[in-house]
Amino acid sequence: MDTIASLFSFITTPVSWVIVQFHSLYGAIFGPDTGWAWGLSIVSLVILIRICLIPLFVKQIKATRAMQTLQPEMKKIQERYKNDKQRQSEEMMKLYKDTGTNPLSSCLPILAQSPFFFALYHVLNSIANNDTIGVINESLLQSAQKAHIFGAPLAATFTDSAADVAKLDASITTVRIVTAIMIVLMSLSQFYTQRQLMMKNVDTTVKTPYMQQQKMLMYIFPVMFAVFGINFPVGVLVYWLTTNVWTMGQQMYVIHNNPTPGSKAQASYLERLSKHVTHHGKTRNRRERAIVKAIVVKGRDRNEFERKFINGLSKAGLAAQADGTVVQSDASTVAIAEDGTPTTGTPKRQQPKRQSKAQRQSGGSKPAGGTEPGASSPSLSKSDESHESSEEPEDAMPAGSAGTKKAPAKSGSGTRSKAQSGQRKGQQRSKSPSKK
Repeated sequence: MDTIASLFSFITTPVSWVIVQFHSLYGAIFGPDTGWAWGLSIVSLVILIRICLIPLFVKQIKATRAMQTLQPEMKKIQERYKNDKQRQSEEMMKLYKDTGTNPLSSCLPILAQSPFFFALYHVLNSIANNDTIGVINESLLQSAQKAHIFGAPLAATFTDSAADVAKLDASITTVRIVTAIMIVLMSLSQFYTQRQLMMKNVDTTVKTPYMQQQKMLMYIFPVMFAVFGINFPVGVLVYWLTTNVWTMGQQMYVIHNNPTPGSKAQASYLERLSKHVTHHGKTRNRRERAIVKAIVVKGRDRNEFERKFINGLSKAGLAAQADGTVVQSDASTVAIAEDGTPTTGTPKRQQPKRQSKAQRQSGGSKPAGGTEPGASSPSLSKSDESHESSEEPEDAMPAGSAGTKKAPAKSGSGTRSKAQSGQRKGQQRSKSPSKK
C-alpha cells in the first residue's frame, strides 16, 4: 500500500493544504488537538472532492443511459449467437465501439477519486511515522498525533502492535474495536449501494455483460474493502466511510427522481407521477416534462410501465403531448392502440349485433331489420303484394276462356298470420298456381 500511495505523492501537498484549511476552521470551534477538528476536516475533504466530481457523475449517468438504449440490440445479438459465446462477446464489443459506449463507465467516480484516497493515505501514514509532509509542519504533526476519534488515534491501524499504539497514547483494544466497526460499516455501505442499483435501477428484461459486471462488483468491492481495510489508518477509514455514505445518498436520489427505463424504480416513479398529473392535470417542473416527452417520443418502443402510464392518463381524460406537457382531452375522441400509443380521431362506427338463427326464426323477437315484434318484415310484405298482383289477372280472366286455373291454396283466414310474417328474410315466395 505504501508503494502505491507513493505513486500519488505529487498531490499530497494540495490534499494536506485542504485538510489544514479545514482544521483551522474546526479547530477554532472544537479545539485544534481534538478528534472532532481533524475528523471533520477529513469529512469536509471528502465532500469537497465529491462536489468536484459531480460533472463526472452526470457523465456516468448519461453513459449508463446510453447502455440502456442498447438493450434491444444486445438482446438481438444474444438471440442470434446464443450458441456461440465467443462470437457473442465479439459482437458486443463491436456494438460498444460503434456507439461510443463504455460498460466500465460506472467505475469512473471511483477511479477519479483514487488519487485523493492514496494521497490522504500517504499523509496519514507520514503522521503515524512522525514525518512532516506537504504543508503539515511540526506543530500540526504533533496536533494530529494527539487527535483521537472515539478513542482511536487518527493514524492508527488495525494491524498496529500494542507498542506502536502506546506511542500514540491509546489502547490496542480500543483501536481494533473502532477500526473493526468502521471496516464493517464501510463494507456494508458499499454492498447496499451496489445492491440497490442492481435490484431497483437496472432493466432486468435483458441480460447483458453490463449487468453481470455490476453483480460481480456488488460482491467483490465489499470483500476488497474488508481485506484492505485492516491496513487503513483510522483517518482513511473515516474518508472512505464518508465517501460510501455520500455515494449511497446520491444513488438513492437518482433512483428516486431519474430511474433507469424498464427498472422497478421507473415503475414506482411513473406511478407517483401518474397520481400527481391526474390530480393536478399538469406536469409540475422541467424534469417531469422531459420524462413525459421521452416517453411520448418512444412510440411503439415503450416498455410496459410507460404504456401503463400513458393508458392511465387517457383513462383520466388527459393526453401527453410531444413537448412533455399534459392537456385535457375528449375521452370520446381518444383511442388507445394495442401497443399503448394514443391515437386521436372519430371512433369507429359500431355494427348492429347479429341475431342468431333461432332469433330470426322466432316470431316474438325483433327482426334484424329493426321492425317491432309481430310486424311483418319488408321482404315478406313485398312478397304478399307480388302474390296478390299475380292473383288479379286470374280473377279477371273471362269465364269463357279455354283454360281455367286452380284456386290457390289459402289459410283458414285467407291472409298471412302474424307468426308467418315473422319468418326469416329471403324466404321464397309461394309459387302462383299453375294453369290446368
